[in-house]
Amino acid sequence: YWGCPIPIIHCEACGVVPERLDNLPVVLPQDVTFDQPGNPLDRHPTWKHTTCPKCGKPARRETDTMDTFVDSSWYFARFTDPWNDNAPTTRAAADSWLPVNQYIGGIEHAILHLLYSRFFVRAMMKTGHAGLKEPFEGLFTQGMVVHETYKAADGTRLLPTEVEFVSDAAGRRAFRKADATPVEIGAIQKMSKSLKNLVDPDDIIETWGADTARLFMLSDSPPDRDFIWSEDGVQGAARYVQQLWRLIGDLGAAGEAAPAEAPAEFSPAARDMRKASHGHILKVEEAIERLRFNTAIAEIRKLSNALSGVLGAVTSPVTPDLAFACREAAVFLCHMFAPMMPHLAEECWARLGNTTPVSESPWPKAEPSLAARDMITIPVQVNGKKRAELVIEASAGKAEIEAAALALELIVRVLAGQQPRKVIVVDQRIVNVVA
Repeated sequence: YWGCPIPIIHCEACGVVPERLDNLPVVLPQDVTFDQPGNPLDRHPTWKHTTCPKCGKPARRETDTMDTFVDSSWYFARFTDPWNDNAPTTRAAADSWLPVNQYIGGIEHAILHLLYSRFFVRAMMKTGHAGLKEPFEGLFTQGMVVHETYKAADGTRLLPTEVEFVSDAAGRRAFRKADATPVEIGAIQKMSKSLKNLVDPDDIIETWGADTARLFMLSDSPPDRDFIWSEDGVQGAARYVQQLWRLIGDLGAAGEAAPAEAPAEFSPAARDMRKASHGHILKVEEAIERLRFNTAIAEIRKLSNALSGVLGAVTSPVTPDLAFACREAAVFLCHMFAPMMPHLAEECWARLGNTTPVSESPWPKAEPSLAARDMITIPVQVNGKKRAELVIEASAGKAEIEAAALALELIVRVLAGQQPRKVIVVDQRIVNVVA
């Protein structure tokens, strides 16, 4: 019943007869019952009874239906000519729009849906509906959202919202909110109704906002891997949203008197700010094009840290050249995080005095001379485990590398206020923080 009806009529006199074109589509009945096993269309009192399109005698509709994969195996071709009432598509429209440039879906699609889609496209090529052999140019399979599981003493599965946690000398423990009884913390598994390890998006959006949820999901891990939902991670994302809001405000205030055209000369501070802005926007652009959103967000974090550092070091009144650099940096930064945090980006964009949405504004062009920078990437470990990466100028000394590594937000979060016992910088190749 859940699939499309097969437009075939069974006639005692004529045999198997296709339904007339002017009788299509065959519509499923709404008043079906599922109170007993079997096909409800077979039990329906009227739907299956019809007349033969060929001889007009009483006949019976086919009560089997097509697999739902049939519906989803050619929809992309229909999208090329959706208002056509006479055919699924037209050859000119299909050849103009197809193949699909990028397909994004779960791993099960690569086994079933894409296989069926290839079959349909080959069939459409044979029937003259399309002139291509392959429906999709590229496939990207995203990971799953996973979460801890929780079980009460009586074996009942509990939602994360029904559990509270305590961390002390005995470790991390869980208790049922209703009666404070101990709760077993189970394995991290794919979110499912049966395991009840679900997080309601409405609760997250109501508490933290949609952009915080987006930022956390995109920054936690590469999109093709599973990622673990955690309350600490959401809180960290919320703090960074506030940090960006303050930074755009500071940059906007500093750039209020910015000249319309770039000054002929720039001070070292303004030059550093412009180099950071132009260098990072190229990296963000490349990461987005490669669907590496976590990398893009990491670059945005590096830029925001660099911009905050330059602003924090300014003690004298803002000169026109620095005001221009601040205004430019704010514009660049808004564009960079707009795909991940659209609500925040539009608010920041309006805060800068713009009247058209940032989503409708052209992506900034980086100046090659400013983007070119001799930078190195150094992995940063805490107690021998890699926690972050530091991008810094190749000319930076050990003291500068150490200070920059300890200022990284991920390292600050891991240390949780604890002062490191030792920081080892190995020839600009690695930083190991011993906590």
